[in-house]
Amino acid sequence: MAARKPAKSARAKKSPSRSASSASTASSASRTKPAPRKKAAASQPLALSEASPSLTVGDLDASLAFYRDVLGFVVEQTWDEGGKVVGVSLRAGNVAFWLGQDDWKKGRNRKKGEGFRIFCMTKGSVDDVAKRIQAKGGRLDQGPTDQDWGVRDISLTDPDGFKITIANVKR
Repeated sequence: MAARKPAKSARAKKSPSRSASSASTASSASRTKPAPRKKAAASQPLALSEASPSLTVGDLDASLAFYRDVLGFVVEQTWDEGGKVVGVSLRAGNVAFWLGQDDWKKGRNRKKGEGFRIFCMTKGSVDDVAKRIQAKGGRLDQGPTDQDWGVRDISLTDPDGFKITIANVKR
């Protein structure tokens, strides 16, 4: 079987015979500036500056009490429908969580939080965070623990089963 000749590129190649001086004497009206070249999609890293989980919850009042009163989030904004609060935006430092009341259109037995963990970093002491959570009636799934990958963390579960890890870098 004969080897196939590679297909020619559709892109025009620069002519080596044209010198820089002859290019500069060409009429500027007849020249067009080439469009800027786009980088290949694979070479452009995703550059996020913030992430905010939006959680559908079964009992907005219970979830709000947990995130605000036990964990220490602050309510930034609420969303109403027909005079009833159906969603809230909460903030703790640079992190925002959004909670929305389930409308039950997908059924009342729908499980929430399975296979999902929210990993949060803090600059404060994880031990102090754990004590504060427990003092407010919160229950830890895992108390302050030094991990092999260089963090000290705690884990807990919200009223709908969403897993949360709060960690800081070990010093």
